[in-house]
Amino acid sequence: MPAPGGWLRAALEDVDAALARDPAARSRLEVVLTYPGVHAVWAHRVAHALWHRPGLWLPARLVAHWARMVTGIEIHPAAQLGRRVFIDHGAGVVVGETAVVGDDVLLYHGATLGGRTGAVGVRHPQLGAGVVVGAGARLLGPIVVGDGAQVGANAVVTKDVPAGAVVVGVPGVVRPARADEVPAPGADVPNATRPVI
Repeated sequence: MPAPGGWLRAALEDVDAALARDPAARSRLEVVLTYPGVHAVWAHRVAHALWHRPGLWLPARLVAHWARMVTGIEIHPAAQLGRRVFIDHGAGVVVGETAVVGDDVLLYHGATLGGRTGAVGVRHPQLGAGVVVGAGARLLGPIVVGDGAQVGANAVVTKDVPAGAVVVGVPGVVRPARADEVPAPGADVPNATRPVI
């Protein structure tokens, strides 16, 4: 488990990520007390740490289960989340066991990082840094979504997405992003320059 200072630093980054990406957020206190996406990420950090300790899989699953009941967001304890991941609104988000979510990723409500088979091994998406996943989007299978890519609302994506691309539709079709659509991975995203999705 990280040192107490590491947990606190990560928690503050999460709060600041919410403030940077959500124009409705008015204060750190508001985010800490009322943002289910932030609460789900915090609970996941605890569950993930437990998951990697011998004999603590059941407590890890119980923490994840509790978080799902409280927030409406389901993140498997084995899933890997990067820094400053923000889940906006949150309701209905699902992140599968072998999913990897990079730094500075933004997931909107109803997004699914799911599998297509019950096969053992990597079966969920791997998201690069700065990816935006729109409301209701379904990313299915062991696909790779490159840094800075955007997935449109309700898109269904079953193939790899190149860095910086925009995916829309059912099935998801990749189109090149315009320069003003994709923030650089790790860049501070001020309220005035929101993702287009």
